[in-house]
Amino acid sequence: MSSTFVGMPAFPQAAARAVRDGQLRTNLRHATHTIRDKRARAVAELDDWAELRAAGKAIKDHTLRHLDRYLVQLEESVTAAGGTVHWAADAEEANRIVADLVKAKGETEVVKVKSMATQEIGLNEALAAEGVAAYETDLAELIVQLGEDRPSHILVPAIHRNRAEIREIFAERMAAWGRPAPEGLTDRPAELAEAARLHLREKFLRARVAISGANFMVAETGTLVVVESEGNGRMCLTLPRTLISVVGIEKVVPSWRDLEVFLQLLPRSSTAERMNPYTSLWTGTTEGDGPSEFHLVLLDNGRTAALADQVGRQALRCIRCSACLNVCPVYERAGGHAYGSVYPGPIGAILTPQLRGTASPVDASLPYASSLCGACYEVCPVAIDIPEVLVHLRERVAEQGGHPLERAAMAAAGYVLDHPAALAAAERLAGRTRALHPRRLPGPGRAWTDTRDLPQVPAEPFRDWWRRNRE
Repeated sequence: MSSTFVGMPAFPQAAARAVRDGQLRTNLRHATHTIRDKRARAVAELDDWAELRAAGKAIKDHTLRHLDRYLVQLEESVTAAGGTVHWAADAEEANRIVADLVKAKGETEVVKVKSMATQEIGLNEALAAEGVAAYETDLAELIVQLGEDRPSHILVPAIHRNRAEIREIFAERMAAWGRPAPEGLTDRPAELAEAARLHLREKFLRARVAISGANFMVAETGTLVVVESEGNGRMCLTLPRTLISVVGIEKVVPSWRDLEVFLQLLPRSSTAERMNPYTSLWTGTTEGDGPSEFHLVLLDNGRTAALADQVGRQALRCIRCSACLNVCPVYERAGGHAYGSVYPGPIGAILTPQLRGTASPVDASLPYASSLCGACYEVCPVAIDIPEVLVHLRERVAEQGGHPLERAAMAAAGYVLDHPAALAAAERLAGRTRALHPRRLPGPGRAWTDTRDLPQVPAEPFRDWWRRNRE
């Protein structure tokens, strides 16, 4: 399994294959419609949802403007509480820090929870190269790992699998990773959950080192927060002797008062619940309670570069609720794997190109993986204007250059649009020759019309119609 999605084709090619998979589209349509309908009902219960959303946006913007100050405060608070803070500039440094910490304990296995940041940096593969097995404990992540698959959704990484497929994965693969699936396992959800519970329980009880992420970090106290629905997080965060948390630097919030806002926004936007079943908080170490050793790895990995972009930095507000994925018509049809990143959907289309740059074909294609319908902005609990950032990133990609004919066509269009007389003449010429227009563009324009019809040119330009009917 490659969590970094190395070698993925650009979005148009990957999406073209995905939309031909009827089972995938059925799975995605059923899951996303169910989640978003429940979310709409949960949000409608709050009369002050708009105010909460505005507060979340304001807190995030304030924190990002003063991120240096709050990160230093966080380090001081974690250290004072008995933890150790490590700073990782990129994925390689973060992986080396974690691997060294695990090997220093003489361990060859770890359990993991809430680990999207570790998927971003490919930690499982890095640990495997060092002889350390990393076991995912979230049910959906377990399904992905056992199936040698890749996550395709932020909240439900195995959203592309139905329960019959999950039963097959459990029956065929569980034994290779530990306790096998029970004999006669069916695809009933209760039986699948029980099989996962039995499989994971022995790992929880045996593991000496756990690796987590975090939803939030509170600067004033050094407290880390994980919200989840299964209880696996609580097991990972309390039973092992050593806890290593790998967290992006943008996850910090100034105070407990600020945290309260996000603990209202996140569950309703993600799982459509009024509050999370499990909200785990830990501050450093406490003798006789929980891990005796705590390490916090603060991950940059492109976030500072994104912060420097005044338009693009709003992507760092994201609280990973996945609401934007569940309303996106492009994601619903193409699925998460087409995005070539651990961050799929609309948020991935703006976050990944900022974290990884736009040099590769897959990253350069992501800002175009959208219809710009704006549904993602409407549901975002921290008001990230995803369409605005998409257009901004498209400009960046365009500045890298393109096909010579494309550049010539854009230059010609720019001249015509700057000169009204030339524009009027071009409109009349286009109207009079409309019968000769092709349905598909030649050359580099063919890629655009492979999935779109050229709009038919009217017989009479609007300017002429207006002059004849209104003047």
